[in-house]
Amino acid sequence: MFVDLGVERLIAAEKGTEKIAVEIKSFIGSSPLTEFHQALGQFMNYREALANQDTERILYLAVPVDTYETFFLSQFGQYAVERFGLKLLIYKVQTEVIVTWRN
Repeated sequence: MFVDLGVERLIAAEKGTEKIAVEIKSFIGSSPLTEFHQALGQFMNYREALANQDTERILYLAVPVDTYETFFLSQFGQYAVERFGLKLLIYKVQTEVIVTWRN
């Protein structure tokens, strides 16, 4: 399984002693809600695939800091993160630096 959306991709890595997978999303479309729907669907599919193929790996959804602040901190965004058990990695687009991890 792979992501074929240009700059958006799924990578495998390690965070300390944890094995992780990170689905990187840019949220550059005109509608944050539409972008979220697509990201959530892909996230759920990848999480299921990992559950069958690599049970030790934890999946994170990487989102730009501005998207996190405007969408994921909204009431709906917070509800969705909790409801769907999303683990987030928030990053700065220009510098590609991780700002924070949200479990």
